[in-house]
Amino acid sequence: MASTSPPLTEALAAGPVVLDGGLSNQLEAAGYDLSDALWSARLLAEEPAAVVQAHQAYYEAGAQVAITASYQATFEGFARRGIGAERAAELLRRSVELAREAAGRARAGGVAGPLYVAASAGPYGAMLADGSEYRGRYGLSVAALERFHRPRLEVLAAARPDVLALETVPDADEARALLRAVRGLGVPAYLSYSVAGGRTRAGQPLAEAFAVAADADEVIAVGVNCCAPDDADRAVRLAARITGKPVVVYPNSGESWDAAARAWCGSPAFDADRVAGWAADGARLIGGCCRVGPDAIAAVAAALGR
Repeated sequence: MASTSPPLTEALAAGPVVLDGGLSNQLEAAGYDLSDALWSARLLAEEPAAVVQAHQAYYEAGAQVAITASYQATFEGFARRGIGAERAAELLRRSVELAREAAGRARAGGVAGPLYVAASAGPYGAMLADGSEYRGRYGLSVAALERFHRPRLEVLAAARPDVLALETVPDADEARALLRAVRGLGVPAYLSYSVAGGRTRAGQPLAEAFAVAADADEVIAVGVNCCAPDDADRAVRLAARITGKPVVVYPNSGESWDAAARAWCGSPAFDADRVAGWAADGARLIGGCCRVGPDAIAAVAAALGR
């Protein structure tokens, strides 16, 4: 079922919109083991009700946009599990449908205002499930990366989400491929880099990386996610200045991911007190990524007067 809300572009023009938090940590908190190459995408087939419940928890906490469980859902990743292309496409579509179902339940429970769905498309490295999405530089050409991304983006777009979330992108070259891949799909997109300091994870200066999307008509917001909150502070201002577009920002809790040990370490530093500064600097899609849960999103919504 398509969204009945006003277009997301209109909502962004009116002011900041609240994104959800980390889907994986919400599912893990509910007792689901995600130590699998498919990560949360495995539950699209095995526990779809759990995905709905996780999305609903964020809508009820004040999120206006839910990001689907398709970050690690790819034809190649599903194929390694013996899941054919037809079934894989069905699961990609289901990721959007489950978020829509959660929005409907939230509305039935009294949540007011427009609710949106962002269809997640993670980077090539997420399909590899070896931590390379935090490095980029896969040794593939832009054309090869475009060929990888286009088929699943076509399926996700056909499910009519409100926006395609091109997220956790580590490399400006992959961003170029993704921007080629979304052309002509008829669904707007946002582009969000994973960064460290003032550079992409692949090492390119952020000013150069943001400029890739400056003239892309399909892109309605540009920014960062899956990064330290301190890095987000600097990136928001730069993205707004370089692109002139609304900025998307949803950092991690401040803890760091050890890809080799597959564990989080350090202490959380995500603070809703940062939200007003992000909004003042041009952020219009604001939420949290890994280890940021519904309570933190509720605080973000409160800080934005939502």
